[in-house]
Amino acid sequence: MKKQIYFLLILLAASLLFSFTPGQQPNKTTSKDPAAFDYLADRFADIQVLRYEVTGFEKLPLKQKELAYYLYKAGLCGRDIFYDQKYKHNLRIRKTLEGILETYKGDKSSDDYHKFENYCRRFFFSNGNHHHYAADKFIPECSYDYFARLVKNSNQSTLPLEGKSTDDFLKMMQPILYDPNVDKKEVDLSAGVDHVKASCNNFYENVTEKEVEKFYADMKDANPADRSQLGFNSKLVKENGKIVEKRWMIGGMYSPAIEKIVYWLEKASAVAENARQKSAIDKLIGFYRTGDPKDFDDYCVAWVKDTASRIDAVNGFIEVYADALQKKAGFESVVSMKDMEATKRIAAIASQAQWFEDHSTIMNEHKKKEVTGITAKVITVIGEVGDAAPATPIGINLPNNEWIRQDSGSKSVSLGNIVAAYNFANSRSPLIDEFGSGKEVIERVKKYGALASDLHVDMHEVIGHASGKINDGIAPTDVTLKTYAGTLEEGRADLVALYYIMDPKLVEIGVMPSLEVGKAGYDKYIMNGLMTQLNRIKPGDNLEEAHMRNRQMNSAWVLEKGKTDKSIEKVVRNGKTYIVINDYAKVRQHFGELLREIQRIKSEGDSLAGKNLVETFGVKVDPELHKEVLQRYAKINVAPYYGFIQPKLIPEMKGDKITNVRIEYPTDFIKQHVEYGKEYGFLPISN
Repeated sequence: MKKQIYFLLILLAASLLFSFTPGQQPNKTTSKDPAAFDYLADRFADIQVLRYEVTGFEKLPLKQKELAYYLYKAGLCGRDIFYDQKYKHNLRIRKTLEGILETYKGDKSSDDYHKFENYCRRFFFSNGNHHHYAADKFIPECSYDYFARLVKNSNQSTLPLEGKSTDDFLKMMQPILYDPNVDKKEVDLSAGVDHVKASCNNFYENVTEKEVEKFYADMKDANPADRSQLGFNSKLVKENGKIVEKRWMIGGMYSPAIEKIVYWLEKASAVAENARQKSAIDKLIGFYRTGDPKDFDDYCVAWVKDTASRIDAVNGFIEVYADALQKKAGFESVVSMKDMEATKRIAAIASQAQWFEDHSTIMNEHKKKEVTGITAKVITVIGEVGDAAPATPIGINLPNNEWIRQDSGSKSVSLGNIVAAYNFANSRSPLIDEFGSGKEVIERVKKYGALASDLHVDMHEVIGHASGKINDGIAPTDVTLKTYAGTLEEGRADLVALYYIMDPKLVEIGVMPSLEVGKAGYDKYIMNGLMTQLNRIKPGDNLEEAHMRNRQMNSAWVLEKGKTDKSIEKVVRNGKTYIVINDYAKVRQHFGELLREIQRIKSEGDSLAGKNLVETFGVKVDPELHKEVLQRYAKINVAPYYGFIQPKLIPEMKGDKITNVRIEYPTDFIKQHVEYGKEYGFLPISN
């Protein structure tokens, strides 16, 4: 829960103004340099696809390149897992789409075929047929009859018919693809529902929410000393009246893919940069073999201790956002290399962690007396898979297990080249001109907005998630705060960033020139939390995604408090709504007050207060304001979501030895995913 999945909501709601059509090849940047990197790749539905550059990879020593390649391959081998975790029919759908894309014999220039291609793009982008952010099922724009013709005019041997006739296969697939009421929500966070039954992800089968809670409560009661993340790496099912875990491990569920992951991890271990890195990789391999959550804890401790390696990777079952109960973790991999120069900024912040803790607005009894083990760096991403791609985080703080963070520390990273790609795109966005409350605000955001976003991510990851402590005897947040845990934790980390981005301390340590940067950060954050992020949801919907909820919760709470002292207000000019901050210092004070309360909720496990806070300020949407936002967005034609085509690592061989690893930058989004399916499709249709 400690990975900040911004998707650039902080960076002006991840918007662009580009005249792309689906499948269009990237244009050159506006730089006069003929070698300028092409960031822009494709545009479809509500998505802008970009590319990112792995600057400096070519200068790495061969051993580090080889290590990066092996870790890159290990990550890709787990790609099928995340598809299957999200929805039990995703692999069946994907293999059907791949078969049609590869072998369809008919006209590929028709409008209907382009609609089909657009569905494929959306499916690959979301790792399934539910929106990557909203979790709603999306339906092909082409008709079912046309889809049936595609299937019948493709090579049947490439389709997952599983012994069925083509007609029977199509009959089975019709509701899966075309009925909006069948498995309509991947993750349902609505109040008052059985969140397990209402969500169609593949983490549970034939069990209720109450049965899940009781199962893990009983497991904890049987061994109170066990501090591991119970159940994070398994599917919970009821078979013959008995509830059992199916662990994701070699010899268990997802074994064919995990065996391949381990194969490449073993190669990575053999070329590790140092003993600590080798120890961490070997412990990860051990975890995949045993499936024991305690072994994953051992790996996390070893991983945190490896601070010297240039090449690094996140690999495993990490974040729990795809599970409404915040227990089951999605597979992901992020392979990276340390950006030595850019790390100086984030390291300056990390070095002051104790100062930030001591001067926080949270209650003294909720502060850590000694903040230890925090390491921070800026990384250059080399490759991402699973829950980290194509839509990617811009900041990561791991591990998630609270006791490890308290005893051994954590790693905080900012994804430097991902942020650079976003900054390039946002520099061409008209969003602030449309929604900025005045000339001064607009000019300040244009001047300092990128730095404000960078510092927000740094503070959120390095200081925010690492701050505060849970009181002795209080259970983890998935038990105490349940479905609200993610929203409250991300809101808490955001508030730490917001409180300190207006602190002269950041000027003193040399990471920003003046408090004008902080003001730009406030303008962007609140504008987004109350208005621009609404472009991401359909009319009539409330907010369900945890990060969207936390941003509205923080912003709406401050707006409500600001009614008394007039520090912030909502104004309407010429029929357009704007958020105006009249007193930034007072707004900062309000952020600090809310931080104190959310930390209290977490520290004391106050589930009722947490629920009331989220439901009151973070869920409901003003329909008239929403309508206005959608109309204003429509006029400027911006995409609310970003994602990436991944670089491709290619080994150069001499016999069985790698002599070099080079990087290519693909430009075709669909082609990349079809290739992935061919090379890394290790799992069966049903798991």
